[in-house]
Amino acid sequence: MNLLENIREGLRSIASNRLRTILTSLIIAIGITSLVGILTAIEGIQSSVDSSFAGLGANTFSIVARQDAFRRGGRVQKQDEPIDYFDAVNFKRRFPYGATIAVSTVVSGAAQAKFGSKKTNPNVQLIGGDDAYLNVKGFTIQSGRNFTQNDLTHALNVAIIGIEVANTLFEKKLNPLNQVIRVSGTQYKIIGVLDKKGGFSGGGDDRMILIPLDNARALAGTQKLSFDITTSVPTVSDQDEAVDEARGVMRLVRHDQLGQLDSFEIERADDLAKETANITGYLRIGGFGIGFITLLGASIALLNIMLVSVTERTREIGIRKSLGATPKRIREQFLIEAIVICILGGIGGILLGLGVGNLIAGVISQGKGSFIVPWGWMGLGIVVCVTVGLFAGIYPAVRASKLDPIDALRYE
Repeated sequence: MNLLENIREGLRSIASNRLRTILTSLIIAIGITSLVGILTAIEGIQSSVDSSFAGLGANTFSIVARQDAFRRGGRVQKQDEPIDYFDAVNFKRRFPYGATIAVSTVVSGAAQAKFGSKKTNPNVQLIGGDDAYLNVKGFTIQSGRNFTQNDLTHALNVAIIGIEVANTLFEKKLNPLNQVIRVSGTQYKIIGVLDKKGGFSGGGDDRMILIPLDNARALAGTQKLSFDITTSVPTVSDQDEAVDEARGVMRLVRHDQLGQLDSFEIERADDLAKETANITGYLRIGGFGIGFITLLGASIALLNIMLVSVTERTREIGIRKSLGATPKRIREQFLIEAIVICILGGIGGILLGLGVGNLIAGVISQGKGSFIVPWGWMGLGIVVCVTVGLFAGIYPAVRASKLDPIDALRYE
């Protein structure tokens, strides 16, 4: 009996026990689904995060004040003093790089917008910004226009709203442009609607209302605001030098003494992306560990089923041996059966894992991420399937090959 005939015999044996083959393959499929599904979901989430950072731009950095206590050099430092309006304006005036600089502030992170009887949930971000804010932050205007210098100079009551706010208030039945909404007790005329951004932020950018910076200062009244400065340099290669220059300018603006720690923090877009990629790497390791444990349970179940198969086919093994089948061919037959069952289950598990993983990633990223096909993880899934087949089939195959043909023929 040659190898090719052995393969055919193994396939015939699998086909003759369809129900057992299907149930066994399902065990493997569930294990592979958990492995490929988790890793696909992580890849999809990472893709969404990368898209979000790409929209912001790799050549941007932000200067912000730390709002919480932080630890440096083994000592807990108090939070930074907020960056006030004059700090931001002075930095923008002194920075020599000719970069695009946007100054913004969050007036409220839980505002509510109203239009007639319609109103949003109290989770709208009310932000004051200048005419560079949308460009630097990676927003796109769907309809309407950006702020003009006249809007900013005279602090007019005009607003640019996110797509989610527009859909909630106007339900796609009415053109939002030139309509008047009420936010924080003040009426604003809508001059622009933003395209959907969504992404890893959970859709918070789509629940935004942007008003002129000086209007936001007036609206805040006695509330102490902290201003963020976001800078976009012409090219990525300029960023290192620009960040160093920005740190020096900001220390002068903030009157930080020589030897004193910075009273602010510079956040680079590419640093955030790298940090997120590191976290995703740990998630991949955890996901692989969970999938591996599931597959280990599936391989034990397959081992048990293959042992049952050997017992059921003891007389068949005796006949084969009496006709000249060597122990090697008997081992091959059972190993081939185990591997084929695993591959069938693996293919089904990979397809299910792709669907489940992309569904999870799509829900988390709110449909912002693209459909992910992780070829590397799919290849790993097939390799794992073959390995599981070998692991689960080797002991039953060896046991079958060692049966005495006389005793096997007597088995009932």
